[in-house]
Amino acid sequence: MTERRTLYADVLLPLPVKGTFTYRVPYALNAHVCDGQRAVVPFGRNKVYSGLIRRVHEDPPPSFRIKYIHSLLDEKPVVTARQFSFWEWLANYYMSTEGEVMAAALPPAMKLAGETRITLNPSARPEQHSLNEKEEALLEALGNKGQLSLSEASKTTSLPKVLPLIKTMMEKGLVVTREELDNPWRPKVVTHVRLAKKFSDEQEMKELFDYCEKRAPRQLEVLMRYIGTAKNLADRPEVPRQLVTGNINGGHAALQALVSKGVFETSGKELSYFDHLEAEKKPVSLNEYQVKALEEVKNGFRRKDTVLLHGVTSSGKTELYIKLIKETMERGEQVLYLLPEIALTTQIIRRLQHHFGDRAGIYHSRFNPMERVEVWNNLLQGGIQSGDKLIRYDLVLGPRSAVFLPFRKLGLIIVDEEHETSYKQHNPAPRYHARDAAIYLASMHGARVLLGSATPSLEAYSNCQSGKFAYATIARRHGGVKMPEILVANLRHDKRGKAMKSHFSHILFKSMEEALQDGEQVILFQNRRGFSPRLECNVCRWLPECHQCDVSLVYHKKINRLKCHYCGHTTMPPATCPSCTSPAIKMQGFGTEKIEEELPVFFPEATVARMDLDTTRSRHSYRKIIEDFEERRTDILVGTQMVSKGLDFNNVGVVGILNADNMLTFPDFRSHERAFQLMAQVSGRAGRYRKRGKVIIQTHHPGHPIIKQVTENDYEAMYRKQIAERREFHYPPFTRLIKVSMLHTREDYLDEAANELTRRIRKLFPEKVLGPEYPLVARIRNQYIKNTLVKCSRGQHLMADKKKLVDVSEKFRQENKWKAVKVVFNVDPL
Repeated sequence: MTERRTLYADVLLPLPVKGTFTYRVPYALNAHVCDGQRAVVPFGRNKVYSGLIRRVHEDPPPSFRIKYIHSLLDEKPVVTARQFSFWEWLANYYMSTEGEVMAAALPPAMKLAGETRITLNPSARPEQHSLNEKEEALLEALGNKGQLSLSEASKTTSLPKVLPLIKTMMEKGLVVTREELDNPWRPKVVTHVRLAKKFSDEQEMKELFDYCEKRAPRQLEVLMRYIGTAKNLADRPEVPRQLVTGNINGGHAALQALVSKGVFETSGKELSYFDHLEAEKKPVSLNEYQVKALEEVKNGFRRKDTVLLHGVTSSGKTELYIKLIKETMERGEQVLYLLPEIALTTQIIRRLQHHFGDRAGIYHSRFNPMERVEVWNNLLQGGIQSGDKLIRYDLVLGPRSAVFLPFRKLGLIIVDEEHETSYKQHNPAPRYHARDAAIYLASMHGARVLLGSATPSLEAYSNCQSGKFAYATIARRHGGVKMPEILVANLRHDKRGKAMKSHFSHILFKSMEEALQDGEQVILFQNRRGFSPRLECNVCRWLPECHQCDVSLVYHKKINRLKCHYCGHTTMPPATCPSCTSPAIKMQGFGTEKIEEELPVFFPEATVARMDLDTTRSRHSYRKIIEDFEERRTDILVGTQMVSKGLDFNNVGVVGILNADNMLTFPDFRSHERAFQLMAQVSGRAGRYRKRGKVIIQTHHPGHPIIKQVTENDYEAMYRKQIAERREFHYPPFTRLIKVSMLHTREDYLDEAANELTRRIRKLFPEKVLGPEYPLVARIRNQYIKNTLVKCSRGQHLMADKKKLVDVSEKFRQENKWKAVKVVFNVDPL
């Protein structure tokens, strides 16, 4: 008999705590346990979590009572060693924990949540207690079902808050609670129907037909449907049940009758949750400028691992991407294609699936949990079986979360629209930037990174200037189409001359009229959603404010509510001023919803659609809006910055930027760079395929340098001015910023705490600390916020500086006086 080894496992839990927790492996699991599996483990007094086994070893932990792993959830690892290393780097660089990275990385259906279950206490004596009606109802339900979840208990007792009742019953010794893990993952199983072998005989089939025709017409209908779908009866093919019974009244019952008679056999087949297209063998043709740029990219990859492709809007960057993807896949390597918005994945996936068919997959948060696990498993296992076909993804499109997927042999990462702020995760931790994370991920795989943009970030362009990245450019639009004509509408002039029509200047209104008459489409950009940004009393200047956040409420006309865009709080708009009782409450400013409502007044025959956060909450809403505009069922599209992010429409004649001033006057060192990028990108939606498009920028400051640079499409001038200012004042890319945010519900306490922590930080980094200061919105969800900005040197001392910050913060919070303060680090904040 072989000696049984005592094994231990270091388990990573999806919690914001440092390190792993060591558990004993039961002898029965010794032969099955390995790194990367999910394990069910106890934690705390009565909690159960599913964690990831980080390391299996034989080193006993220091002397304390060690707990056992309850069970293993997987036969094989679901996370690779390379992924663990990537998570560790993310946690270290972005000053978070590996548990927080794990919580962000795994698909929801792989993170099993503990649910409280209520059961009867075996030693309960109900007769010894006087029970009220709710307690009796709960005990009766537990007697019938054995156990209840909290939601079931709430329904049984009709109490929205059932915990106080359960606590009382626990104190009486009537019930006990325990934590259970619920595994939501289920493969998609589709029932298939097959003709029994006996009925492939012609005589048997004739007799069956005669019987059904006389006595069972519904069964005959089902039989005929199978024959029409199956085509070749001799092979007795398996057909999905829905194809056989669909649209037949009583079809399911008729099929069951045929199964019971032995006419049909049924079986379940695991199928993919996704519909896959067949690839079309269409070659990609490049013009001379694209060919030159492709050579520059390839030459760049011979010198550097990262190349920036700076191509003007509508220059055909996607065709270059397709060429590079094909070459990478032909080498047997995988490709990750990152996009800043889910809306973009909707449009681009169709183009890529035409070229790569079912080898192209897509991954984002709008998919249901099962679909996301399927994409994960496809990459982890090298493909999945869908019926009789193997589906293997060699190309995956997705937003920032796609960097966490378990790639086996990554050869190329494309970061499209690399300048976009959507690549930065803000809350919760880890607050990573997908572009920078992708560059590190590529280095782990020995892969290449291609950054693409018409308006590169100053950091990326600076890296090209310093020689860290290689550089390639496309300076002309595809098909010889000219860059759009950009005109500036002086709002001061038009308002004084009373030439405005609502929020439209004379030149914008006229351009829209002409475009619609010519059968062209219009895009209007306003970076504020809602109907009116604020209501205001004309008498006392009262504003409706959120009771949880220091921000005014935005009026949304469709739901007739005032809404906070930070915490989601809503309330009814008042008929009179709550402060002075005056009925003179007026709407100030305008959002996308108001523009959408006013357009039919001026253009009654035009179809108007809106694309913002409010209209794109459902899974398919993006696709519906984009397809309607592509198919010209929509004439005017109103939107926030969603409409600026690389969308490709071939019939847009006019683009209107309704208010450029909001972008130019935002108090941030990046505001001018972002204003240039946003206006240039929105402008790029015009005139992409046929005649030259037209862009109208409405502003009160027509002489502003950024407006001038946008109208001249002069990225270099913008870069030179902004980079000089950043060099002078020590901002990125010449330093690394770390924002230290302190939060608490009491303003006076937070002031004192923030001053004290900043004083200690300033001792470590003299002349490199700004703050503490309240941000523009100083309170969110009843938490006051104060920020301190630390400018750290680039290079080898950065990790040491981060460690100093973490150490001083931990010592600060270990003091009883400051324990209640929450401290949050944001590395490279945007």
